[in-house]
Amino acid sequence: MAEPLTKLSCEDFATVLAAKESVPGGGGAAALVGALGVALGSMVGNFTTGKKRYADVEDDIQRMLADGEVIRARLIELVAEDAEAFFPLSQAYGIPKEDPTRAQVLEEATKNACAGPVEMMRQVCRAIELLEEMGQKGSKMLISDVGCGALLCRAALEAASLNVFVNTKTLADRAFAEGLEAECDAMLAEYGPRAEACAQAVMDHIRK
Repeated sequence: MAEPLTKLSCEDFATVLAAKESVPGGGGAAALVGALGVALGSMVGNFTTGKKRYADVEDDIQRMLADGEVIRARLIELVAEDAEAFFPLSQAYGIPKEDPTRAQVLEEATKNACAGPVEMMRQVCRAIELLEEMGQKGSKMLISDVGCGALLCRAALEAASLNVFVNTKTLADRAFAEGLEAECDAMLAEYGPRAEACAQAVMDHIRK
């Protein structure tokens, strides 16, 4: 039995990602990048907690650490979930075009393949909110890590959206497709600029 994707070393994951295989792909990479982004925020929180200088925000730091752990764990799960959902879609494309079941199988597989990337985007939006707050309340000694986390999360958000849009464009159920696209567009419009602003605030602080 193949080793689970999330149990691979960084080197092995990159090797598998580069291989001529359908999975993992952009979705799994996006989830991993998002997990790394929120992990950087948690690192800042862990270095901040217990410090007298930040005693007045200790409760907030603990809350953010707990939330960050949940988000990071969920994004790691989505690395595998995305691969599991995409594999049936890759197989469905191999169904002969004359097969009367092909269209329905493709439609259902495509809808299922959209679920992971949309959930990634939702989780990354939560991560961006945490990074914004951590940038305000966390240790200034590690402020650059907040900025790095924000940039990673912005990339993860946009990458995950591509994995939604590439599938929704092929769906026959346009109401379903347009509903997902509207949700994704809203997340991109709000949280992309927020992540960028968070990173820029860090840059301004460092280079002032």
